[in-house]
Amino acid sequence: MQFEIEAVEQGEGSRLTVRADGLTKAYDLPGSEYQHYVDFFAALAADFGTRLPHLHRTFEHPPSAVLWQPLLTENAHPQILCGYGDPAVLKTDDGYWLVATSNDAPDSFPILHSDDLLHWEPQGFVFPEGTQPAWAARGKGTSDFWAPEMVQVRAEYWLCYTARRTNNALAIGLARAPHPAGPWTDNGRPLIIGEPVDTGVAAKGGEQLVMTGGVIDSHIFKDEDGSLFIFWKDDRNGVWPLPLAALLCERPELIDQLFDREEDRRTAAFVSAVAPWAAGRKPMERFFLVGTLIDAALDNWERVQQVLRDTGIAGAILDAMTTPVHGQRLSDDGESLVGDPVTVLTNDLSWEGHLIEGPFVTRQDGRYYMFYAGNDFGTPAYGIGVAVADDPLGPYTKRTLPLLQSTREWTAPGHASVAPGLNGKPQLFFHAFHPGTGGYNEFRALLTTRLRFEGPEVFLE
Repeated sequence: MQFEIEAVEQGEGSRLTVRADGLTKAYDLPGSEYQHYVDFFAALAADFGTRLPHLHRTFEHPPSAVLWQPLLTENAHPQILCGYGDPAVLKTDDGYWLVATSNDAPDSFPILHSDDLLHWEPQGFVFPEGTQPAWAARGKGTSDFWAPEMVQVRAEYWLCYTARRTNNALAIGLARAPHPAGPWTDNGRPLIIGEPVDTGVAAKGGEQLVMTGGVIDSHIFKDEDGSLFIFWKDDRNGVWPLPLAALLCERPELIDQLFDREEDRRTAAFVSAVAPWAAGRKPMERFFLVGTLIDAALDNWERVQQVLRDTGIAGAILDAMTTPVHGQRLSDDGESLVGDPVTVLTNDLSWEGHLIEGPFVTRQDGRYYMFYAGNDFGTPAYGIGVAVADDPLGPYTKRTLPLLQSTREWTAPGHASVAPGLNGKPQLFFHAFHPGTGGYNEFRALLTTRLRFEGPEVFLE
């Protein structure tokens, strides 16, 4: 099937006119929010037989074998807009402190406090509206403030986080404060930045398609001797979908080789046709436009990778389908990195799909355990894995299967942190979606479960 796409700006949204197989349909998108694109792709599937978005699909999940205790299941303040994604919990002498992702909300990174892990009181924001660092992009649909994490370093508290730079690339920053509630002062520049990635694929018109690389999901680990390490992920999974669509536009014969199911072939044909328009959209809107292609590729993951290897021209796309997690020493003043980075994990297990992210290291009984998330954050395939090492920088040995996956009660558990519970024993804190929901700017709840470490093994209690 060959699609023709005509896109016209229309107020805050757009109109997409789609033609294929003698059928012409016009779709009005009232805006550029995630739900607008979910509704659009559901209508497109009904008309043209493309793939339904995952929110319109039915998934069967088992009940949880171990209780996941919900801690926060609704927004605790009117300025907290999308819950507690990527939650980081820190235990201090005066109780528990929580910071979480805020995406493009006016106020960045909500801060909450609890004495008992059940009752949480909002304590403001790391960067209230108008105080975000000058190097970071601001504004709805433009900024992205993700995955904050707090650690005590001597008499200060440090917070590492992800923000989108004014060139649209994601970078890692560091801020510091005398108290977990602030006030927070940024270093004034990114601590770690990504580099542009030449995909090796020609875009429409013949020019090379260059995507802006990024780095996300930083974690600062302080060892028992005070040594500081920082871990982060290369955001390559944000790079490959649009170049793949561009490649399929130039080489449509590859679609039948990549996908068995007709709905996935039609999806690939549509996304390849819309790719030139998608390339000019804002980063998150680009992600929404290629989301069904990502889902189709993940359902055919080994086959997709093998076909791309066989083409001999898709090396850069294949490289971007691997998302390394790096670790490196952090200077004592938190202003720079020391030595060379070490790749500590990559996505090499089938359940992880095209990415791993959200690393968090905890030392237990002399061993180092790295919890991480794998697969696509907005889908039920997302889960939490764990790896163990004898040194903070590895080598790490992974548990083969995920530690947490979607259940009937909660879907897409991810991005964990570890802190002592009220009894002093370690607990895992993580986010998850209410069943039937998911995606960017959708509410994520804060949950917890107890952990038990026995040698290299980790158990939920």
